[in-house]
Amino acid sequence: MQDKILISTKKREELVDITKDVEEKVKKSGVKEGICNIFVRHSSAAIIINENYDPNLSDDFIGFLRKRIPQGIWKHDVIDSNGDAHIKSSMIGSSLCVPITNNDINLGRWQRIVFCEFDGPRANREILLTIISD
Repeated sequence: MQDKILISTKKREELVDITKDVEEKVKKSGVKEGICNIFVRHSSAAIIINENYDPNLSDDFIGFLRKRIPQGIWKHDVIDSNGDAHIKSSMIGSSLCVPITNNDINLGRWQRIVFCEFDGPRANREILLTIISD
């Protein structure tokens, strides 16, 4: 089964917790045991699993990437000024898999599924979910 999540972002770089959205789609699927693949359909965004309880962690994550992959120094910037966003997306990754157990995503206590925006603000960022039963 496939489904999608659409989100809009407000900043150039931000992390958006989509765990509840993924949980809802998995519940709706009725799959008891299996895998949920989460795929970001954009080359300037990414997806991670991380803690989202402490907002400082999100700031630290974005700050780390800004220091190591700064904006405005890449050959691609002559086209649309977002070379750094493409590099960040490629380094972090565009997909991940989460196990499904008892019709729910099986994450650790502090783990959350987080969409990483590197070239916002944007409307209708699309995240494709492929839910596979065992």
